Amino acid sequence: MRAEVHQVTDGTYLVHGNNVNWVILKEGDAVTLVDTGYPGDRPALLESLAEVGASPEAVAAVLITHAHNDHLGSAEYLRATHGTPVYLHPAEVPHARRDFLQQATIGDVIRNAWRPGVVPWAVHVIKAGGTEQHPVTAPEPFPAADGAPLDLPGRPVPVHTPGHTDGHCVYHLPGAGIVISGDALVSGHATARIKGPQILPDFFHHERARVVASLDVIGALDGDVLLPGHGPVHRGPVRAAAERARERAAQRTRAGGSTSLSP
Repeated sequence: MRAEVHQVTDGTYLVHGNNVNWVILKEGDAVTLVDTGYPGDRPALLESLAEVGASPEAVAAVLITHAHNDHLGSAEYLRATHGTPVYLHPAEVPHARRDFLQQATIGDVIRNAWRPGVVPWAVHVIKAGGTEQHPVTAPEPFPAADGAPLDLPGRPVPVHTPGHTDGHCVYHLPGAGIVISGDALVSGHATARIKGPQILPDFFHHERARVVASLDVIGALDGDVLLPGHGPVHRGPVRAAAERARERAAQRTRAGGSTSLSP
């Protein structure tokens, strides 16, 4: 498949891969890459860099929202081939090494196969290399104090939003009013029947209660553009998006975990 590159602002691009997104932040000839898609997305990832006038050698760093296979896919390739540092929250570093795995299991998928979209999504995951393990040999914690911007293109500020995984982070671009939200807050998914701000179905999360609590952290960030790990760009106050996702999460709880919710 070809990458779908969408310019959000000057130097900021949201890229749609195989049912997952990554973000390119470009300043001059250098770029920051946030997430890397599935292993099978590598040709599309490289194509997206070329489309914005960059190259793998121009990637100053890879930032990972969380170390699931659909976000970590080519991180080790870039590190091993081009010496690109791979940065994560300290709690996510051992996850990226695969010291442990906080990810939906085959059993979780089987138990949820009755839900609309789950079986086609699972087939797609296999084709995209989502069951492969590509650990990062030498992942690194962020080279900045908590709350400080990273000295990288885009000046992203990591914000810890645990729940989906222990070390999940969103990245705030205060000057641009953008939040790169990973899987803590999405605008759609192949297994969801609704569109717009929401959390992923419960079986994807390591600790659902912490995912819901992290919506308050996201909602406190100043911004009016949300770049999620799944789904299209969402425009509008980030606070309102987080509140809508919380409402839908509560509705899902009342409905017994169903993904079939009102829009």
